[in-house]
Amino acid sequence: MQFNYSKHNIFGKLSDSDDYYIINPLRGEADFLDAESAGEYQSGNFSEPEDWVKKGYLVDSYKEEEQLFKNGYLDFLEARDESEVQIFWVPTYACNFGCTYCYQEEYAPKSAGNTLEVQKAFFEYVRTEFAGRKKYITVFGGEPLLPTASQRALLEDLIERANEQSLSLAFVTNGYSLEDYIPLLKKASVREIQVTLDGIGETHDIRRPLKNGGSTFDRVVSGIDAAIRNKFQVNLRVVLDRDNIQDLPRLASLAREKGWLDSGYFKTQLGRNYELHSCQKDQDRLYDRVGMYQDVYDLVKKDPTILDFHKPAFSLSKFLWENGELPEALYDSCPGCKTEWAFDYTGSFYSCTATVGKSGEELGTFFPSISRKDNLIEQWEDRDVTTIPKCRTCSLQLACGGGCAAVAKNRENTVSAPDCRPVDKLMGMGLSLYINQIETE
Repeated sequence: MQFNYSKHNIFGKLSDSDDYYIINPLRGEADFLDAESAGEYQSGNFSEPEDWVKKGYLVDSYKEEEQLFKNGYLDFLEARDESEVQIFWVPTYACNFGCTYCYQEEYAPKSAGNTLEVQKAFFEYVRTEFAGRKKYITVFGGEPLLPTASQRALLEDLIERANEQSLSLAFVTNGYSLEDYIPLLKKASVREIQVTLDGIGETHDIRRPLKNGGSTFDRVVSGIDAAIRNKFQVNLRVVLDRDNIQDLPRLASLAREKGWLDSGYFKTQLGRNYELHSCQKDQDRLYDRVGMYQDVYDLVKKDPTILDFHKPAFSLSKFLWENGELPEALYDSCPGCKTEWAFDYTGSFYSCTATVGKSGEELGTFFPSISRKDNLIEQWEDRDVTTIPKCRTCSLQLACGGGCAAVAKNRENTVSAPDCRPVDKLMGMGLSLYINQIETE
């Protein structure tokens, strides 16, 4: 019988190893292969093809696979429709930091009037337009925790309105005034506070100084200490490029010495400093995805204790390592206009945090009147691997999900373009790293 390769096989070599891997996100199958088995796969000369057929790596007909794809897609849409919506609220674009890579620096939206009045309209819009949906609000910026009386009054009003609707809050802050805001935040239902720390001491201060050039590192660390001491979940974000990657081991040591790692109120994420709009002109310092994770991989090999601080996803590798199985197939990785919306104090709303505040990206208004650009909203809502032409024939589609629509639109002027993720290369590094970690434990 003639067999065909599944259209959803992802095959690659483990980094620094003679072994290979094969995964099939549609089937939920994953296997490690020695050189002999990998050779069979590459040549098509299978000694026992029934084993490959059983796992779906080989198919006798694409008809069954296409039906599995359709069924999985319908399940994905149903689950997404029932999932929680993250609603971003930007009460100000002002900020007391002068970060070297701030992409919002170029945006200066005009105010729609009294911000308290606009905020009231925002909560009314959320109450009516998202009725019946699970949801929470993430307070974004600019810097939402500015040390001013007017900003504090605005947040007092926000917390009161959120409590009235039983909405939990998250905050994205630079952390400079976080400690001072703790008493106010304790009046809210706060699910997490995201704070950025880009290195130790001077490394952080050079990248994220006050606008007058003053140091911020010690204040940010004190804010994290205070938040954890008061049992707030802290999500520490590190924005990486070639200027600060080598500080990752020192950040891990700081978190360990501070007791953050053992607190039960601490998690981390790594962000990539990249050209989104026109924020970063010095391209030589920037990473592509493979470059960043390659350097992270090399650092962890030298110092495995970094994994106590942060376990990089390496696409599906971390999930597979921790759960012993693959996640559900990813038909869409962009939440914009589906499970994420962004609103700002000008009275406009947008698809997501990557577009909020950018002139021309508005999808409608909620103040002083309600309006919607339904044709644009539908483009965002419809975007997934079934509607992006370049995704349809890509074997990586169900692990990549089409990537970020905002990045794709910025590059190709359409959301119906992919923001490709190098899944195969990331899996090769990640699986190798985590297998070696298991072997040394």
